[in-house]
Amino acid sequence: MHDQRLTVEVTAPTIEEAIARGAAELGVAPDAVDVQVLDEGGKGMFGLGLRQPRVRLTVKAAVSSEAREVRPTPRIPEASEVDDDEALRVTIDTLDELLQRMGVDAKVLARWGEPTGTEAPRNVLVDLHGTDLSILIGHRGETLSALQYITRLIVGKELQHPLPIVLDVEGYRARREKQLRQLAQRMAQQAIERGRTMTLEPMPANERRIIHIELRDHAQVTTESIGEGDHRKVTIIPRP
Repeated sequence: MHDQRLTVEVTAPTIEEAIARGAAELGVAPDAVDVQVLDEGGKGMFGLGLRQPRVRLTVKAAVSSEAREVRPTPRIPEASEVDDDEALRVTIDTLDELLQRMGVDAKVLARWGEPTGTEAPRNVLVDLHGTDLSILIGHRGETLSALQYITRLIVGKELQHPLPIVLDVEGYRARREKQLRQLAQRMAQQAIERGRTMTLEPMPANERRIIHIELRDHAQVTTESIGEGDHRKVTIIPRP
């Protein structure tokens, strides 16, 4: 019913790099996955911009268990292994430089979040504040996600270990999550009243996950993702 980590979709400058990134994220060797090229990339509409390749990787059933034991996903250090002040300083300095290069004037605030579980690492929560920062959010938060990814790469290289950074702009993520949770409940009620499946608009994986989590314990509906690539969407299905 929910998105599972045995499959991942990755966008990168080249197909080879997308495969390498996806295999690393799944914790397996590149030859341990089946590859489906969803988009070979190319120029954007009217020849403007560059559309990066997108692939879907699925761990081969015969090797998934063995591969995960042999090539585990790199462990994120515990909080006790991280110099908290240094990590925050590097994160802020990195974003300050990125924003300067982008010509964007914004204030960067960073803090450590609380663990989400007994074994879960703490996130570095970063808030950007300024005037008219919508350019940093982009369509469906795609620009924000890209900036977050780049920041994680640079900071991780500087600190010599990965750091889970969650980037937000003027509270956008919190507002969007609230909207999605409200949408999930509203559409679930419609599915119950009409007695038929309700289909939501296409969403990126992180937004679909919010819908799935919001309704996973619902007594009267279940959810399922359908479609391919950028057209993947959530359906809300009345229980029998």
